[in-house]
This record gives sequence, C-alpha cells and structure tokens, in this order.
Amino acid sequence: MPMTPEELTDLFDQQAANYDAQWAKTEAIRNCLFLLLDSHFAELPENSRVLCVGAGTGAEMEHFAKAQPDWSFTVVEPSGEMLELCRERAEAGGFADRCVFHHGYLETLEMAEQHDAATSFLVSQFFLDRDDRRAFFAEIASRLKPNGLLASSDLSCDQAAADYDVLLESWMRMLAMSTNDEAVVARIRKAYVNDVAVRPIDEVTSIIKSAGFENATPFFQAGLIHAWISTR
Repeated sequence: MPMTPEELTDLFDQQAANYDAQWAKTEAIRNCLFLLLDSHFAELPENSRVLCVGAGTGAEMEHFAKAQPDWSFTVVEPSGEMLELCRERAEAGGFADRCVFHHGYLETLEMAEQHDAATSFLVSQFFLDRDDRRAFFAEIASRLKPNGLLASSDLSCDQAAADYDVLLESWMRMLAMSTNDEAVVARIRKAYVNDVAVRPIDEVTSIIKSAGFENATPFFQAGLIHAWISTR
C-alpha cells in the first residue's frame, strides 16, 4: 500500500536532521540544475517574489537569495522538521526577513499575493493519481502572475521502455555510492514501486500544461531526474 500524506510527512520529519549530510555527494546534480535554471530566471524582475513549494531544507531558496538580494520568498513545506532547518538556513544566511514560512500543504496557503516565479523540486512525483498531480500544478499556477515561471523537477522515465532497467540500476548504484547506507537504498527502491509516480517525460509535460501553463519545456536531465521550465 502507498504511504499516506501523513506517513510521508512523518518520514521526512525523521530524515530531516541528517538529510543534507546524507545526500551531500549528490550536490553536483543540484548545482548543475541551478546553473541552468539561473539562465531561465535571469529576466525576472529585481524585486521578484518566488514561491518555493516543498522546499525541504531550503537549498534553492538559499541559492537565489545569495544571488538576488532583492528577491523575497514564500516557503511551503509540510514537514515541520524540514521547515525548521529551512528557517535556520535563512537566519544563518541573513535573509530570513525576506521569507514567509508556511507549515503545511500548498492548498492551505492563503492567496496573499501572486508570485513572479515558483520552484517545485522532486515534489509532484509523490502524487500517484494523475488528476491529483494536475491539481497540484494548478495550485501553483493560481499563485503565479501572468507569464510567471515555474521550475519543477521529478523522477521521470518510461518504465515500459527496454532500457529502463539499465537506467534504474545505474541510478540505484549511484545512490548507494552516495549514501553508503543499504537500508536507505532498499527503501528508495521500494518507494519507486509504491510511493513515487515515475512517469514518462511526455506525460509529465502534458500534466503540467493541462494545469494552466502555456508551455512546459524539459531543460535538464541527470539520471532519472528531469526538470521543466513552464510559463503561466
């Protein structure tokens, strides 16, 4: 049986304290994503407000805050432990006064103001039902200004393709080398079957576009992770 949203949140609460250290060896993937994303976000207004959905410990928020001193952020995270680490990161970096922290799911965020851009990294994959996934992206779209940008990433692959097993095993070996924890890798492998919707690129693209975005363009791939830039 798939995990319930509450069980998934509890899992991230349990992982929060060691999360960044556990995945430190995969930072190269994240940094490459950010490098390419900077070019897409380059023309955003100097005083942009960015919505960070499922922000975790706040890596993307910190990246943008350091590069853009006039940007502000709305941070949404259902894991209280993760959100606390995110808040601590912002305080240590000296940009907490530019952040609004919301503990909960996106649909519980009041529509105070719309945003110039949004990020959602490795979040929508946890919606197993296509309609629920579309509704999630629609929630983001409703909080963006016209022509606002969404940068999103998820695990994506055609599991029916002949080469999927090759890609999956390579990805699993990379995770094993990164974590040095066989139990973690075993749990991830199980999650890919029960708790994560690993869908083909074209299907994810279609879901995003159907949720109120004019386009959804894949711009990054590292192993099973793909990223899209989409325009409201």
